[in-house]
Amino acid sequence: MSDLFGRTAVRTQGRRGAPAFGGRTSGARRHPLVAVAMVLPLAVLLAVVFGGWDAVMTQASSVAGMLGR
Repeated sequence: MSDLFGRTAVRTQGRRGAPAFGGRTSGARRHPLVAVAMVLPLAVLLAVVFGGWDAVMTQASSVAGMLGR
């Protein structure tokens, strides 16, 4: 039984999964601002739909206060 697990571990070494949704390979990198632009609309939508907009604004203002802005 332990031999089965050993062979499975050796067989899967070096294998990489296919990128989800036909995306880029692991070597290509996305700019952080592009990632923010992709996530921000969904985050705002979820905050509005689930009524968490006040909580988001409270947290943002407390973080800004800690940063001294």
